[in-house]
Amino acid sequence: MISRLLVANRGEIARRIFTTCRALGIETVAVHSDADADAPFVAEADHAVRLPGNTPAETYLRIDLVLAAARRAGADAVHPGYGFLAENAEFATAVTDAGLAWVGPPAKAIAAMGDKLAAKTLLAEAGVPMLPSWTDADQVNGFPVLVKAAAGGGGRGMRVVHAADGLADAIASARREAASAFGDGTVFIERYVERGRHVEVQILGDQFGTVVALGARDCSIQRRHQKIVEEAPGVLAPEVRQRLHAAAVAAGRAVDYLGAGTVEFLLASDGEIYFLEMNTRLQVEHPVTELTTGLDLVRLQLLVAEGNPLPIDTTPPATGHAIEVRLCAEEPAHGYRPATGTLHRFTVPGVSAEFGPLTGTGLRLDSGVTDGSVVGVHYDSMLAKVMAWAPTRGEAARALAGALARAELHGVATNRDQLVRILRSPEFTAVDLDTGFLDRHPEVLAPLVSAGELPVVAVAAALASAADRRAAAPVLAGFPSGWRNVPAFAQVTRYASADGDEIEVRYRLDRRGALVEWTVEGGAAADAAPALTLVEAQPDRVVLEVAGVRRTYRVHRVGAEVFVDGPDGAVRLAELPRFPLPGAELAAGSLLAPLPGTVTRVQVELGQRVAAGDLLLTLEAMKLEHPVLAPTDGVVAELPVSTGGQVETGAVLAVVNPDEEAQS
Repeated sequence: MISRLLVANRGEIARRIFTTCRALGIETVAVHSDADADAPFVAEADHAVRLPGNTPAETYLRIDLVLAAARRAGADAVHPGYGFLAENAEFATAVTDAGLAWVGPPAKAIAAMGDKLAAKTLLAEAGVPMLPSWTDADQVNGFPVLVKAAAGGGGRGMRVVHAADGLADAIASARREAASAFGDGTVFIERYVERGRHVEVQILGDQFGTVVALGARDCSIQRRHQKIVEEAPGVLAPEVRQRLHAAAVAAGRAVDYLGAGTVEFLLASDGEIYFLEMNTRLQVEHPVTELTTGLDLVRLQLLVAEGNPLPIDTTPPATGHAIEVRLCAEEPAHGYRPATGTLHRFTVPGVSAEFGPLTGTGLRLDSGVTDGSVVGVHYDSMLAKVMAWAPTRGEAARALAGALARAELHGVATNRDQLVRILRSPEFTAVDLDTGFLDRHPEVLAPLVSAGELPVVAVAAALASAADRRAAAPVLAGFPSGWRNVPAFAQVTRYASADGDEIEVRYRLDRRGALVEWTVEGGAAADAAPALTLVEAQPDRVVLEVAGVRRTYRVHRVGAEVFVDGPDGAVRLAELPRFPLPGAELAAGSLLAPLPGTVTRVQVELGQRVAAGDLLLTLEAMKLEHPVLAPTDGVVAELPVSTGGQVETGAVLAVVNPDEEAQS
């Protein structure tokens, strides 16, 4: 039996595995990079071993270092989690050759499914339906197509191409991203099915020949071919569900599968299913299957790794409905630009379980972060998975959206608002889903707090700041905030919004502390200001009566940053100094690095004329390649970077001088 397990991973999946290990009495070992030294998963492990360095290539992808850590900590088994080395056949072989138990499928199965081209050939012979695919761009006989990495997954190394003239660039870009993420730049081309749904089947296998399907999940809502909303059971016709289960079991038997795996399919609008890939590991979205079946998939992985038979041999019934969202540090409205920084507060209300089963209707949180966690540039942007289970799909969606909207996520930009809008959209409610959902619904990019509501939020922030100053005043602390010898003079507070707009709040309190006058200028100030009555103003809580309706705003200040959580959503503001120091001005047309990264390609030359939207260069950060585009027609006046160069946040990447016509 396994007594001490090393998890060759990080973040929320390491914490998830540790939770089951504690329940089973198995000791745990974490490995960690220098960047992760203070991460929650390291603190929760019974033993932890440092992997010197920060990048995945220096740390979590080093087979030799991980095995050395296992020996040093006295581990007798290794669980790979997902990502990093989870689907690396060489790693699986090295673990077993070292005399350790491998919590995963055999290396032979990993290798067979890891090469997606070879997998398609093998499983087609087993009767699993396939899409047409090509390895030579000259053989492509129709569009649209999807360029895909032959190794790895998670949406990296994937590009949709709608016409022949874009194929060469898509292949080159996909190869670079795949080589960076997986160490293998091999790609192939597959027919792209528009309006298709991404559905998948969780399977389990043991060494006694049992392969069982645990039900289908729908993972159609994706950004950049990466899932952000998943649910179980997928809303499917019974006949389609049966075909999916049968094809998934056939795939598992074709490779003598052991442990937990997932077979992914594309469901076309005509009801046909096509194999996409098989993931020989635990999936990110495995909790929704756990919530609807009552099974602990990590426990079953460990049982199989110990040589035990599965306790089930048929598909268990699904109870209720579970929905999961991936909460990521990113800005959806800015091309899903990754975000970094310190999470000053991370609170999701109503959570009744973490990393484990629910006892009824409720929320589960699997998080890799806590208050004070630092989100850096070295790893994936996912912060946490938030899940809801309820008797019906509609109840689960409503509960999950409500919890997300009330969550306090302070310090790092997230996709929370987008997730709430998706869950509340009529199309999601009607199960009008496919992989192009986000392309067709740009309205879900809008923040929850509308432009018209922002002035009231800014007033609440200003009143909380004033209350905070009065509470800390060394003298006359009992006087109302804003008390003046000349009460006609207004108080002024200036903020910068998350989009960089300047907002000026002017307000006046009488000598009893009542709000008698207020205005907001700048940003998206409303044309008609609603009537406001100040009910209460504390440093962390402001209650206003807005047009006769009482509303409470929770306020959290960290230095100059102000985070306001209200009934409609959250707003992040930065209080500006009353007397700012002069600073150096950037040249007009400057394009700045949004976060630290590596310049992977420079597409233009100094002095070159470009059009708005032209690709200038690409920047790799947080494991993804980000295009930098010309903001306007003009000429490249400065180009201080080169391919392979490292840049920090705020560095000038290029300067485009606008044409005179573009300026007019």
